[in-house]
Amino acid sequence: MKAQDLQHIAASFNHEAFGSQAVFRVALDALSHPGRLFHMPTDCALPKHGQAAAAAMMLGLLDADTRLWLSPALAVSDAAPWLRFHTGCQIVTHANEAHFVWVALGDVVPTLQSLRLGSDAYPDQSATCVIETPALHADGPGWTLQGPGIQDQRQLRVTGLAPDFTEQWQHNHNSFPRGVDVFLTTPTHVVGLPRTTRILNTQEA
Repeated sequence: MKAQDLQHIAASFNHEAFGSQAVFRVALDALSHPGRLFHMPTDCALPKHGQAAAAAMMLGLLDADTRLWLSPALAVSDAAPWLRFHTGCQIVTHANEAHFVWVALGDVVPTLQSLRLGSDAYPDQSATCVIETPALHADGPGWTLQGPGIQDQRQLRVTGLAPDFTEQWQHNHNSFPRGVDVFLTTPTHVVGLPRTTRILNTQEA
């Protein structure tokens, strides 16, 4: 990275330790309570491209040992050098090589089965996929979720995903303990979908 390019890179968290801890706590809560909307703190300067909640999550969770795949709109944006500079992450060209996958709003989501699924012995070596969406709602017609972290069931309405996402998710869920975990974001909020979650039925959103 050229020295003259550094002046164009947005800053990191205003308070590095507190910012990272806050993001990690929200991400953990989102996976512990699937389908529940959580506000993502964004106490940091942000790149011009990518939703704020997704960008803050990447900033808080990535490090130098992490391989990241960015969807096309993000790969050519200021988000890529911003993350490389602040986290030291390695950006890869193939999604199936990545520990984290970040998909911009409007870009095609790689099929879940094409990502790192881990193994029965090492399920933690699977990928985490962060997908930007236009909107997330905790009520109305949409998904009915069940599984660990959900008392009885929870409703979630998601817009912007491919029609076959729930079919892909069924295969992902059935692969347990292998499989990917997914975060869905809006500019301000995040929802966790761990591989243990079942999507029981869907309706048009």
